[in-house]
Amino acid sequence: MNMKALHALDYYRGLPNSIYVLFVSRIINSMGAFVRPFLAIFLTLNMGIGPAQAGLIGTIAILVYAPGSAIGGILADRVGRKKTLITFRFLAAACYVPCAFLGNSMLIPIFLIMSAFISGIADPSSNCMVADLTNEKNRKQAFSLLYLGINMGFSIGPMIAGFLYTNYIEWIFLGDAITSFGSIILIHRYVKETMPDLSCIDEYGIRKDSDERPEEGAFSQVLRRRPLLIYFAFINMLLWFVLSQCNFTLPLQVNELFGTSDGPRLFGILMSINGLVVVMMTLFLTKLTQTLKPIINISISGILCAIGFGMLYFSSDFRIFMLSTAIWTMGEILNATNSGVYIANHTPMSHRGRFNAVINLIGGTGISLNPLLMGIYISAFSLRMVWPLVVALSIVGTVLMYALYLLEKRKVY
Repeated sequence: MNMKALHALDYYRGLPNSIYVLFVSRIINSMGAFVRPFLAIFLTLNMGIGPAQAGLIGTIAILVYAPGSAIGGILADRVGRKKTLITFRFLAAACYVPCAFLGNSMLIPIFLIMSAFISGIADPSSNCMVADLTNEKNRKQAFSLLYLGINMGFSIGPMIAGFLYTNYIEWIFLGDAITSFGSIILIHRYVKETMPDLSCIDEYGIRKDSDERPEEGAFSQVLRRRPLLIYFAFINMLLWFVLSQCNFTLPLQVNELFGTSDGPRLFGILMSINGLVVVMMTLFLTKLTQTLKPIINISISGILCAIGFGMLYFSSDFRIFMLSTAIWTMGEILNATNSGVYIANHTPMSHRGRFNAVINLIGGTGISLNPLLMGIYISAFSLRMVWPLVVALSIVGTVLMYALYLLEKRKVY
């Protein structure tokens, strides 16, 4: 790493030490995220399941995430972030172990669905920890760094997974589990519980008029007082639906165009490009857009997704797929690094876990509906015809997100 690169990384200096531990943990965990990128190919190619049926299994796996997330939000606010995260992330990873020894048994989808449900319980605590450890001044840097860590691992993981898929497919599951266990050990040893002590709230330096100030009352009452968060979640649901094409439609199209022998390998290359673009561009895009409101950056992400995915309608050249991946990945960066900031800045710390659970539940509906709806759509039309639909949804999401910005600016809600 040259001096210029080191100087650029000064942007991430001064964050709490626990953020750096979470950064390393996410690198390890995402480096071994082998199962999800190849799930659609595994179900259709290895288990002989059609696109519609594979989409149904994928949809069920994502749908069960929702009740898990609701449970996890409550546990994060009442039991603690660290305990909830470690316990249930361990159990979710453990579900992958039997899959390595079951061949093509239909028990594998059952274990995958169980893992998705348990992951839902663990995940609200993760964003809560980041919000607890940061404030409005350094929060964007923290979310940017952690997202960078995920993709530093992910830039390597798919290439390893592509090799394992072809030669040692059982290690797709075992490798994912082992790296998850490693990341858990790191958090257990070096990160303290972050749940705020609400009896000492003034020590956290939160302004009297800040949306982060704790509130009393039932969660439903607090939620009704913050309608912008609900509007945001439903609009972002469209953009999450668009971005989730990379996990279902894209691998199926690569497999169709380039054959079952080269498809998994080429898809692994695209996912590695996705990770490399994140590693190379996250800091640049974060600094470039740091003066813009998070909600404006998310609007821009929709435009990039429309361009990137729209290109795939016109070409079957793998070089175009590579360029497309680079463009929609920049949209992914802007969405991922700003969504968490927007939620944290508008959420009372007394209800962080539950707000994260509900907002991610609403937004995650876009991801959960994708395999089912796209499986049916592909069966009725074709893989190529997915992309005009995706462009239209990207434009709608962009316009609505900007309209929300104007609504927030004028305080008309």
